[in-house]
Amino acid sequence: MNPGPRNLITDVPGFLVGNASDAAVKTGVTVFCAETSFTAGVSVMGGAPGTRETDLLAPDKTVQEVDALVLSGGSAFGLAAATGVADQLASQGRGFPVGPHTVPIVPAAILFDLMNGGAKDWAENPYPKLGKAALKAAQEGFDLGTAGAGTGATTANLKGGLGSASLELPSGHMVGALVAVNPLGSVLSGNGPHFFASPFEIENEFGGVGSATGFDPARPPETKLASPQNTTIAIIATDAALDKAGCTRLATAAQDGIARAIWPSHTPMDGDLIFAATTNQKPNADPLLLGHAAALCLSRAIARGVFAATPAPDDPHPTWHQRFS
Repeated sequence: MNPGPRNLITDVPGFLVGNASDAAVKTGVTVFCAETSFTAGVSVMGGAPGTRETDLLAPDKTVQEVDALVLSGGSAFGLAAATGVADQLASQGRGFPVGPHTVPIVPAAILFDLMNGGAKDWAENPYPKLGKAALKAAQEGFDLGTAGAGTGATTANLKGGLGSASLELPSGHMVGALVAVNPLGSVLSGNGPHFFASPFEIENEFGGVGSATGFDPARPPETKLASPQNTTIAIIATDAALDKAGCTRLATAAQDGIARAIWPSHTPMDGDLIFAATTNQKPNADPLLLGHAAALCLSRAIARGVFAATPAPDDPHPTWHQRFS
């Protein structure tokens, strides 16, 4: 399996990603969308999630497709980003028809970035405008690192960021991952530059520094417990034919990607969540291989997001490049 031409989630044909950031607030929003509605599911394994409209993604719920997915900073304030996205979609006539009305379906997840040095004393919640701006910016190419929902993200010891990666299966199906990396734990195996995700790296996509030697798995993990500001939120995309139950299973399988790239993960203080989405453009894929590829993509995307982060004034942590390059 090899990455797609961009090594981004938008290698899955039909999907677009838009970012919007506020440098002063040190936060941002990422919107994942398509020209038409699409099937989606969700898996939540963190103990402290912040979400909107995730219940309707359960296989037994009435609505079968969504119009966009939103990843946002801002903790509970950031859920308002989905309102901005929904308003913009409504102006385009997009949404679920209910009598004479059309209601956009926009599930969302947030991460906590309120203690990262940015100016949080806003007079008006900035997230609805950021949501609208991110939707308007949606395209196939987009920035990684300090961008969108990853703008104010941090890890235990480094600046976090927005990451993405893709893989083409032998069957021709495409799988991609998009993630805002803001965990309680660390993405590094030890005090050096080595990522936990290094065994899955392809073509030096996050530095090619290899795996750490002499790592002690019994040592206490480094975390942000002194100032909890956590959560890794992600989206897995594919073109394989899946219903909501299939998307939910794909999102669940992809949780392995978080566990392989972040230590510790799925903690009571993280809100670790993964959406899965499909365009249903190709016949069924092998579900085992599909889930395996999703986890691989997500591990790589996590490392890529941290590797691509860039410095900004008053950052609480250095970037990977500041610390190791």
